[in-house]
Amino acid sequence: MGPTLDFLTLLPYVSELLKGLTTTVILTLVTTLTGLALAVAVAYLRVNAQPWVRWGLGGYVELTRNTPFIVQLFFIFFGLPGLGIKIDAITAAFIAMTLNLAAYSAEILRAGISATAKGQLEAGRALGMTTLQSYRHVVLVPAFARVYPALISQSIIVMLGSAVVSQISVFDLTYAANFIQSRNFRSFEVYLLITLVYLLLAFGMRRSFMLVGKRVFAYQQGEQR
Repeated sequence: MGPTLDFLTLLPYVSELLKGLTTTVILTLVTTLTGLALAVAVAYLRVNAQPWVRWGLGGYVELTRNTPFIVQLFFIFFGLPGLGIKIDAITAAFIAMTLNLAAYSAEILRAGISATAKGQLEAGRALGMTTLQSYRHVVLVPAFARVYPALISQSIIVMLGSAVVSQISVFDLTYAANFIQSRNFRSFEVYLLITLVYLLLAFGMRRSFMLVGKRVFAYQQGEQR
């Protein structure tokens, strides 16, 4: 007889699955908000700040984009204590995910900002806007609208990459799967279920962000028609 599947063996572990799902969702939501906020600041400074600031931020972006996320996570959680900076697991995961998302998103935003014609800024100032108002309404919002789909994809990538935070004992979905598998030894059923949950999370995130984008950037879409 061949192997038999028994998903009912997962029922006693529903609470662990819900705990892992909750942690993953909260981590994703918080790091998406903070990561994108930091990305806006980094993108702005990389375009408008003094050369030494641009070089420093460029170094941060390149270092983050060219090293594995798990190494960044381990450096924060295991490396910083060597300097006397002790961080708990969930905080380390939050910091690593935020910095990772911010670095990638900053480059995406910088491309959108660079596509804005300088004449538009001058037109904004001619209308009596301050420099900050011109940047916000004339540069930043249209740039966000242009690169919004790419930002959504990057946020989803970070959510999927959050699975590695289980390596520092953060009780996320992957940690829950490893925990359950170590108890009932039903590896196929456990990891198939977790795969489907991640898939649903990715689809749900994309759909939700697209709906938000349609409302927030509705006037931008109207202008492009």
